[in-house]
Amino acid sequence: MRYLSLFLLVLCLISCKPSEEKKSQDNTTNKSEASDELSAISTKDFREFKILDSKHLTKSNIWKNLETQLSAFTEENYNALKPLVLDQDIPTLQQHITEGKLSYESLTKFYLYRIRKYDRENSLSLNSVIAVNPDVINQAKQADLSNFEVAPHPIFGMPILLKDNINASNMPTTAGAVALKDNTTDDAFIVSQLRKSGALILGKANLSEWAYFFCGDCPSGYSAIGGQTLNPYGRKTIDTGGSSSGSGVSVTANFCAAAIGSETSGSILSPASQNSTVGLKPTIGLVSRSGIVPISSTLDTAGPITKNVIDNAIVLDALFGFDTTDAKSINPEKSSGYYYKFDDSNLKGKRFGALKPLLEDSLYVRALADLKSKGAVIVEIEPQEIPLPGFIRVLNLDMQKDLPSYFNSYANKELGFKTVDDVMVFNKKDSLNTMPYGQRLFKGVIEDSSTEEAFKKIKNTLKTNGKQFFDAPMEVHNLDAILSINNYHASFAAVAEYPALTVPMGYTENGSPKGLTFIGKSLSEKQLLAYAFNYEQASKRRVSPKKYN
Repeated sequence: MRYLSLFLLVLCLISCKPSEEKKSQDNTTNKSEASDELSAISTKDFREFKILDSKHLTKSNIWKNLETQLSAFTEENYNALKPLVLDQDIPTLQQHITEGKLSYESLTKFYLYRIRKYDRENSLSLNSVIAVNPDVINQAKQADLSNFEVAPHPIFGMPILLKDNINASNMPTTAGAVALKDNTTDDAFIVSQLRKSGALILGKANLSEWAYFFCGDCPSGYSAIGGQTLNPYGRKTIDTGGSSSGSGVSVTANFCAAAIGSETSGSILSPASQNSTVGLKPTIGLVSRSGIVPISSTLDTAGPITKNVIDNAIVLDALFGFDTTDAKSINPEKSSGYYYKFDDSNLKGKRFGALKPLLEDSLYVRALADLKSKGAVIVEIEPQEIPLPGFIRVLNLDMQKDLPSYFNSYANKELGFKTVDDVMVFNKKDSLNTMPYGQRLFKGVIEDSSTEEAFKKIKNTLKTNGKQFFDAPMEVHNLDAILSINNYHASFAAVAEYPALTVPMGYTENGSPKGLTFIGKSLSEKQLLAYAFNYEQASKRRVSPKKYN
């Protein structure tokens, strides 16, 4: 276990004070989750909220452009559609539409009505949605008028929420920051990909501001624009995870068919697992990063958050593609689509590595038993003592150049920002409203420096060490994947640039969700999705949050 202690020392800047729930868990588990999660940078207990509701956004602001279009959709309409929509997967929704029980318009209005009903300014509010697309109902009507000679992509007509660091036309891209409240843009590459397959962009989801690489002393799920996102499994008592907090919450609360998050290290895996959803952090380069407010061009990626594995595969299939403007984009010859078309193979004979320090977690042990019951072979392995030196420096040094590049190439030029410094100066003009928790991590960004040669060495060491953490046991034991919990080993997967997929595996005594996380080698998404799908079908652990039915 010494590697965990060393890792904590190396990443002391991202240690977090354990919540009451984490304090009751095994010490080893606490350290692993805190150290491996970029979204655990906060040093505040997640219940120490300074602010709940946004000072910059009201319910009336969000809905002013859609009130008239929604006026004829009643509570009676909503209740009639609930059995057809709540917790249904995308293939089932498409079947209902084919059978005439639903339309793309009624499905879209259902989600909009539900967001307006639950998300803000009431006793069940979650603050998970920042904006809704003013054109989405008209776009849904157009989808209903479409005629096809060949069946469209299964994502066609499905209302999708985007984390609000992803550019999309008709809505500002704020990254949760007041500085970007007027950041109107064109579509990011992945949004164009979604639209190309016929997906409907429903709106924007709240997030931990600047993807949680900003304040350093704030709860996950807080942004100045969106307010404090809350977890429907325990408002104010269970952490949302971050930074894709709104994406995770909106999916589990049935506010959309699926959502898109982004991850540098843990920011999809964390909120997906914390909200009992399926989250995939893809191989770096499989999904474009162009037009997404960045932290690190070395480690950033977007990815899907869904209620189930089949939907995750469908969304990934619509997202992936070669982007000539993204230096890490993977040549399409090295990857292929149709991720949603699983074969009939089962788990029999598949070999999974179980990390011995996690065996004290009863949910993890039960998940291993579920896998064994379907013929999987579980190999217990002792994790290697491998540090990740300079992890935070990669984020600092990348952001120094990547954020200016975003401002120059993808942001609204009228904002006038060119550097991280410019944003910090802006925030100081009205600090109570723009940065109530401070901007400590931004300060760290501008104070860091390195030569190109030294920076390259840091990145090479991290990638080598991250790959070794997984590759060595996988090769020695002939493993198909490594099994983790939530985002406990997200940083290793991040620097290795490997995919990781988390699936609901149950709930702790206080009701907090947990996920079983499959980690594999580069471009093993198809295999991970197949393993996760079979585990999901065998276990069926996900339960919807009770107060949001």
